[in-house]
Amino acid sequence: MFERIAELAIRRSRLVLSIAAVVVALMGALGAGAFGKLLAGGFDDPASPSSRARDVIEKEFGGETNLVLLVRAADGRVDDPAAERTGRALVSDLKAEPELGKVVSYWDTGSAGLRSEDGREALVLARVKGHDAEQQENTERVLDAYGGTYEDTLTVQAGGSAGVSHEMGPQTEQDLVLAESIAVPLVLVLLLVVFGTVVSALLPLLIALIAIVGVFAQLFLVGSVTDVSVFAINLTTALGLGLGVDYALLMISRFREQLASGASVEDAVRTTTSTAGRTVAFSAATVAAALAALMVFPQYFLRSFGYAGVGVVVIAALASLFVMPALLNVLGRRVDSGRMPWAKPGRSGSAATGWGRLARTVMRRPALTALPVLAVLLAAASPLLGITFGTPDERVLPENAESRQVSASLREDFDGNDAAALHIVIDRSVDEPALASYAAGLSELDGVVRVETGTGIYADGRTAATGPGNPALSRPAAQQLDVVSSLTPKSDAARNLVEEVRSASPPPGTHPLVGGTDAELVDSNASIAGRLPLAVGLIVVTTFLLLFLFTGSVVQPLRALVLNVISLGATVGVMTWIFQDGHLSGLLGFTPQPMETSMTVLMFCIAFGLSMDYEVFVTSRIKELHELGEDNESAVANGLGHTGRIVSAAACLLAVSFFAFGVAEISFMKLFGLGSGLAILIDAVAVRGILVPAAMRLLGRSAWYAPGFLRRLHDRFGLSEGGPAPAAAEPERTAEPEPAPDGSAAEPGPRPADSARI
Repeated sequence: MFERIAELAIRRSRLVLSIAAVVVALMGALGAGAFGKLLAGGFDDPASPSSRARDVIEKEFGGETNLVLLVRAADGRVDDPAAERTGRALVSDLKAEPELGKVVSYWDTGSAGLRSEDGREALVLARVKGHDAEQQENTERVLDAYGGTYEDTLTVQAGGSAGVSHEMGPQTEQDLVLAESIAVPLVLVLLLVVFGTVVSALLPLLIALIAIVGVFAQLFLVGSVTDVSVFAINLTTALGLGLGVDYALLMISRFREQLASGASVEDAVRTTTSTAGRTVAFSAATVAAALAALMVFPQYFLRSFGYAGVGVVVIAALASLFVMPALLNVLGRRVDSGRMPWAKPGRSGSAATGWGRLARTVMRRPALTALPVLAVLLAAASPLLGITFGTPDERVLPENAESRQVSASLREDFDGNDAAALHIVIDRSVDEPALASYAAGLSELDGVVRVETGTGIYADGRTAATGPGNPALSRPAAQQLDVVSSLTPKSDAARNLVEEVRSASPPPGTHPLVGGTDAELVDSNASIAGRLPLAVGLIVVTTFLLLFLFTGSVVQPLRALVLNVISLGATVGVMTWIFQDGHLSGLLGFTPQPMETSMTVLMFCIAFGLSMDYEVFVTSRIKELHELGEDNESAVANGLGHTGRIVSAAACLLAVSFFAFGVAEISFMKLFGLGSGLAILIDAVAVRGILVPAAMRLLGRSAWYAPGFLRRLHDRFGLSEGGPAPAAAEPERTAEPEPAPDGSAAEPGPRPADSARI
C-alpha cells in the first residue's frame, strides 16, 4: 500500500497537491463556522439522577434557575424607597423579556434569603430559556441589556451557570488566540534550529495547518448534528500543531537522510513513504485508539475531545502520507533551500551519537541508572494518594470575572446560597402532610438553612416564619423542594449532604430525584468512574494488539504499558501537587480546587496516546536493526542513536504547543496544557532515554518473545518498517533469522553495514 502511495506522489505530484489545495479550501470554508456550533457545557451524564431531575423540572416547572443577578444599591440599602422602586422596575422589565422565565426577586417575595445580611444587595433569580447555543445567545442579549448600571440607582452583575457560560466562551477564544500566538512562532524557531533550512522548517507547519483546518470543518459538521464542547478547539490546535510537526519531522528527516546517502529524489520519496510513512500510519493508529476511548463516556465534553482527537490524528496522518511525499517530490533537493548560518550540510544523515552513548551507558548498569529515575517518578506520583475530583465552576475563571465575584458574594453575604440549592422533584402528587413531614426532616440535616416547598418553608424541623412557600414549586402532578444550605458548593460536606438527602425517607410511594450543582458533581464522578474501566480496557487491548502487530512480541507491548503507567502517574501526581494542593498557584495565577474529573481523564488519554507515538518511533528502528542482524544491546543503542534526536525534537515541539496553554485564564485549560506538555517531556527524556534501554537490557532476548502461534500470526498479518530502498542507498540484507525453540527471534549474527534509517 505504501509503495502505491509513493508512486502516486511521484507520478501525479501536482494533481495530488491541486486536489489537496481544493479540499483544504473547502474545509476552511466549513470550519469558519465551527465556533457557532460549539457549546460551553457537557460535564454531566444525561442518564444520571441529577440530569433526570433537571429534565422533570424543565418539563413541569419551566426549568432550573440558571441566571443569578446580584443587584447592589448605589447608595444605602435595597429597601430604601428609591432602590426599591428601581428594583421593582428592573424585575418588571425582566419578566417582560421573552428569553427569561421563572423570574423571582427579593422585591416581590420578601424572602430574607434573597437579601444580603447588610441589606445592600439583593438577588434576582431567573431561567434563561433555550437549549445550549440558543441559551447562550439569549444570555448574551439579556446581559447586554441589563448588565452594569441600571437607571443610575442599581448595579447589576451576572452569575449562575448561565453567567459562567457567558464568560467562559469568549475567554476560551482569547486563550486560544494567545496560546497560538506564542506556540506558532516558538515552533517555527525550533523547526529552524532542528532542520537548519527555511523550506524544510515551513513544511511541518503546512501539515499542521491542514490538520487544524480539517478538524475545524469536522467539528462544524459534527456540531450540526450533536452537542460538541467549545474546548475541543483547544485540543484541535495543540494536537494538530504538535502531531502535524511530529509526522512531518519524521518524513522530512528520512527524505533528507536518503538524499544525503546518494539516492535520487524519486527513490528517496519511495523509501521515505515505505518506511517513515509506515511508522506514521502505525503511530497514528495507536494515538487514535487511545483518544477513541473518550467516546465511551456519556459526557459530551469528553466525547468532543474524542471526535476532535481522532479527527486531527487521522487528518495529520493522511496529509503526511499523501501531501508530504508529493511536496517532497516537487521540491526535491530544494527542500534544503534557505540554509541557516548555523546549519551544517549533511547533518541530517548522521545519527545522534549522544543518545547512543546514553543508551550504552544505561545498559552497562541498567539497575543502577534506572532505579533513581523510577524513584523520582514514583515520588512525583505520590500526591495521587490524596487526590480528589470535582467539576468546573466559576473558580476556573480569573478572579476578576463577574460571575466569580457574584458567587463569592453569595457565599459570604447571604444566608444560604439559593443558586447552589439542591432541587428535589417528585413526579406525582403528594399529600400536603406527607410533603411537610418530608421537608421538615430534610431541614434538620447538618448544613441545611431551609427547605422551600410550594406550601411552606421549613427550618430546623419545623415551619419557618419567613414566608408561606413558593407556589411555583407545586404542580397537580409534581412537587419540587429546594434545599438551601450554608455549605461551600462542591465541598466534601456538600457532597455528603447529597447522599444524606438521597437516603432520607421520602413520602410513601414516591421516588424523588435530586438535582443541583452538588448532585451533578456526585453523579458526574460516579458516571466517569463507572466507564473508566471500559475506557482503560479498550486502550490497553488496542495498544497491545497494535504494538504486537508492529513488533511481533508480546513482551514489548507489556513493557511499553508498564513504563507508560509510571510516567503518567508521575505527571498526574505533579499536576495534583500544583492544581489541587495549590503549590505555584500564585505564580501560575489560579485558585486551587479538586482535580477536574473530565480534564484528568482527557489528559491521561492524550498523554498515553502521545507516549505510544514515541514508542513506535523508537521501537521501529530498534526492531529494524535487530532484524538486520544486530544483537539486542547494539540494536537498542544504535536505534536510539538514530531516533533520539528526532524524538527529542518532536517532543520539544509538541510540548511547546501544549505548554502555550499555560497562559490560559481558564484554570483547567492551564492544567491540561501544562500536564500534557510535562507528560511528553517525561516520556521523551526519562522513559525513552533511560527506562527503555534499561528495560531492554534487563529483558535481553526475552524482549522479543512471542509464543509460536502468535509469531506465525504476526508473520502473516503483522507490519514492519521494512520498505524498499534504492540500491545506491540500501545494501543487501542478511537472511531472516530462524525462530528460537521458545518462539522468540534468535539472536542473529553480525549484520552488514546499511544506510542510516529513521
